[in-house]
Amino acid sequence: MPIIRAEKLGFNYVQYNDENEAPETIKAIRDIDLSIEKGSFVAILGHNGSGKSTLAKQMNALLMPTSGTMWVDGIDTAGEDELWKVRQKAGMVFQNPDNQIIGTVVDEDVAFGPENLGMPTDDIWTRVDDALSKVGMLGFRDRSPNRLSGGQKQRVAIAGVVAMHPECIVLDEPTAMLDPNGRREVLEVARELNRKEGVTVILITHYMEEVIYADHVYVMDLGKIVMEGTPREVFSRVDELKALKLTVPQVTELAYELKKAGVKIPDGIITPEELVEALCAIR
Repeated sequence: MPIIRAEKLGFNYVQYNDENEAPETIKAIRDIDLSIEKGSFVAILGHNGSGKSTLAKQMNALLMPTSGTMWVDGIDTAGEDELWKVRQKAGMVFQNPDNQIIGTVVDEDVAFGPENLGMPTDDIWTRVDDALSKVGMLGFRDRSPNRLSGGQKQRVAIAGVVAMHPECIVLDEPTAMLDPNGRREVLEVARELNRKEGVTVILITHYMEEVIYADHVYVMDLGKIVMEGTPREVFSRVDELKALKLTVPQVTELAYELKKAGVKIPDGIITPEELVEALCAIR
């Protein structure tokens, strides 16, 4: 059963000039159909301006469709009286954790969401402990967020969402402002939540290496889904991705160039181990 489903989804931004006259309509999302199953790990790729972040905000009802329909666990996001239910089902983690962290101490920040649910105090702190444990930040519960690294802050932001017990977490370019270590930390947390807790994870990114373990990949351009499939299927289409101003994982690029040079290796290599195995198999 899908946790996220869109049918003919469209969204327009209205842009005004300096005199606040002659508004221009910008079509950010164009007739998108998609279905994301519960418990899956899905990546959505696209260059800047492709519409992927606008699509992400539709999944959490931060934006309402201009046309078509978006459902979250069967709930139509256009129903204003259903907004709270939608946001309990699908939590959102943004690019900059500083825009999401509001507490002066880590555990107080994670407790903010459950408190707003009106939960008993004992239940709130049980959820806080559980959420911080799941993201590997329990030992930092008494710290000020200002004393954390970028990756640690993003893990706290994820814990704040996890404490709400959502069925789905939408990560909108969560590693864009992080160094390689921070990126690895955040991606490991997302994968663990998906594998061990069965949380549906939707990762919005333009880093190709981050999606090789996804179950399914959607590629966006000009507000449309222009390609989809498993990571192996998508990364087998190197020339098409380059035409969309996207790269591929470095190991995939290397394998692609070797194959062009006449080395007999298969398409769709996405890990160094696969490349080593393919090269060792050559007689």
